[in-house]
Amino acid sequence: MAEPETHAVRGRLRRVVVDALTHFNNDDGWAMSSHVALSALMAVFPFLIFVAALAGFIGDAGLAGRVADILFASWPPEVARPIAAEVHLVLGEQRGGLLTVSILVTIYLASNGVEAVRTALNRAYRVVETRNFFFLRAQSVLFVFIGAVASLVLAFLGVLGPLIFDRLVEIFPGLAPFQQQFTYASLAVTVVTLVVALVTAHVWLPAGRPSLLRLWPGILLTLVSWLVATFIFSFYLRRFANYVATYAGLASVVTAIFFLYLVAMLMIFGAEFNAALARARATADD
Repeated sequence: MAEPETHAVRGRLRRVVVDALTHFNNDDGWAMSSHVALSALMAVFPFLIFVAALAGFIGDAGLAGRVADILFASWPPEVARPIAAEVHLVLGEQRGGLLTVSILVTIYLASNGVEAVRTALNRAYRVVETRNFFFLRAQSVLFVFIGAVASLVLAFLGVLGPLIFDRLVEIFPGLAPFQQQFTYASLAVTVVTLVVALVTAHVWLPAGRPSLLRLWPGILLTLVSWLVATFIFSFYLRRFANYVATYAGLASVVTAIFFLYLVAMLMIFGAEFNAALARARATADD
């Protein structure tokens, strides 16, 4: 690429980033990130309780614990460990009447997390929500149900996959050296799950958005920055932070909220980046 063209591309990218940051601030992105983070944390336990109910209904209550492990696999260990411990305690309790009225309340609480993401994306894409309240809530509940079923399938495959691989090694011993690659493949499943969740959120939740093929820059930006932020935040917690001294018994909750705040902020900024790109294209076409 010629030198002037390189400078032109850098200039356009700089303008898009500045535009995205400006709109992120004007759209109350900081406050919306807090809203999404708190709603997500409050939705985690109801969602996993619902998953536990489904797992018990199909006859394998242990699947819910493995779903929790999958859910927290993308979190820094320092954040995930104390929260996951509490989740496993909750899932280990016996709930004979779970699939009754209480499960409806659980689903509703979990769907609030979906609604928080919807509100944030609507602001980022600068669209006004005109759809019926009951339709939106039904869609959020459907997302919770689909997410629960998909999580159970992933957990089931996570259990079945190693068994299948061990059986294949017995038949084909030459596959034994690829055990490490198989482990990486299981991590790749987590990444693919995050991508699918991001794409689904951007496509179906907001009232308006750029075309499907033009959503990938913001989604890719969110995913890459999410992975980088996870590494940096984990390093920060290990080397510098002492939340226990500051927040005592609330340390695990505070670290979880802080991490989810970063994740929400990156997701919202990804949407703002897509919206800024769309505005830049519209200006260029005029």
